[in-house]
Parts: sequence; C-alpha cells; structure tokens
Amino acid sequence: MQPPPYPGPPYAPSSGPAPRPNWFRRASPARRLAVILGSVTLSILLLCCTGTAIIGALAGEPEPTRTGTAAEQAQQPIVAAPAEPTEGADAQVASPLAAPSATPDPTDAVPASPTPAGAVSPSRAASTPVVRVTTETERAAVRYTERTVKDATLAEGKRVVRTKGVNGVRTLTYEVTTTDGVRTARKLVKSTVTKQPVTQVVAVGTKKAQSGCDPNYSGCVPIASDVDCAGGSGNGPAYVRGPIRVTGSDIYDLDRDGDGTACD
Repeated sequence: MQPPPYPGPPYAPSSGPAPRPNWFRRASPARRLAVILGSVTLSILLLCCTGTAIIGALAGEPEPTRTGTAAEQAQQPIVAAPAEPTEGADAQVASPLAAPSATPDPTDAVPASPTPAGAVSPSRAASTPVVRVTTETERAAVRYTERTVKDATLAEGKRVVRTKGVNGVRTLTYEVTTTDGVRTARKLVKSTVTKQPVTQVVAVGTKKAQSGCDPNYSGCVPIASDVDCAGGSGNGPAYVRGPIRVTGSDIYDLDRDGDGTACD
C-alpha cells in the first residue's frame, strides 16, 4: 500500500508584507554606537559601585550616609530606549559622549592684561636715559697777600722782605651729572680752604738820608773812598766808631763776622 502524496503545509503561505526588523537594526550606525557606549558606561558604573559596596562590607566599614540635595549627588547617566524612527526620514541622534561643536565667539577671547601702575614697558625702558650723579674734588691755589710795614732804621724808600709769602690751598667739591655716560651738568657745592696762605711782610725804610752819611748804615758812616773802623788796622782815609748797624749793603766791609753789626 503506497502512502498518500504530501499534501504540503497545513496552512497556506501568507501573501501579506514581510515582518519589519527590530529597532536596533533599523537604527543608523551613529545611533547604534551611542547605545553601545551608553550600555558599556552604565555597566562599568554598576560594577564599580557593586565592587565598592562589597569591599566596604568585607572591611567592616559602614557605607557613609549621603546627605544633601539630589543636585549635590552624582548623577548617574541614563540611557533611554531609542524611539521608533519616523517612516521616510532617518532620525539624527548625537552621541552622548561627543562634545558639542560650537563656533568660538571672538568676544570670549581673554583680554590682554593692562600694564600695572608704576611698571615700565620694555620699549619705554629701552628709551629711558641713564642719569648718574657723582662728586669730584679739585684743588686751587689761594694767592697770598702782601703787607708793608715802616722801618725807621732803613733808608727812605728801601724795601726789605721780612716774611716770605706762601700760597694756600682751597679744595673745591663739584656735583657732576652724566646722562648715558656724557657729562651734562657740573655744579659747585662746597669750597673749603684746607691750607691758609702766609702773608708776605715787606719793610719800607723811612730814614732820612743825612748829609755826608752813607744810607747803608744806621749811624753816620761818612761817604768816602774807603772807611775803616776806628782803632783797627785799616788805613782809611775815613774812620767810624761803632757799633754800626748794617741796614743795606756793607760796601765798606765793616761787618767782618756778618752778624749785622759793624765795628763792635
């Protein structure tokens, strides 16, 4: 006995449209990547929180109580189920990990900090001259003065230096200003006589000349071709008795010992 022929499927195949794939397959690649990254992030956070709680329980430390408002607590990322895309248009979904792109605003640029008060900019410092003030000292001679005195033992009009004059010394202190190494000002600030001068004293004779007496001697010495001391070995022709003071030139060589007194 032969088996009856295969009658085919118990129901007739449907002639309607094929079933649509699920939402994940219909999503765009960017949307799929966002869903995958969100799921991985959530899984890592859950594993971290679970591991921390287990370690705390094993260590015997109670979990700290969280206080504060919900805004102060860490926000857990929430991955929402993607909605069904609209027919005829692909929904554009941005990745939650992608940084938003924005055109920078030129007004957001950080303004240049102004130069603080009292500071000198490099360009200004380069043009500022270098001014230095120093002191210098110099020595100058102080000319001595001359003083005359009358001497009645000298013949009238005769001049004899009794004290020789000596110049003094004056110290001058100057304040010198230089700009960039060039002298621009010099000012005298102090003048001091460090060595006093010595006044020169000159004696002027006032003795009137006597008739027949030589003016080089104090006391009348006759004017002759030769005069000797009386009582001496001289042969004259004229003689004088001393003592005689020599006030000028000893033309008759009467002061043999040169002490200024003749025929003594």
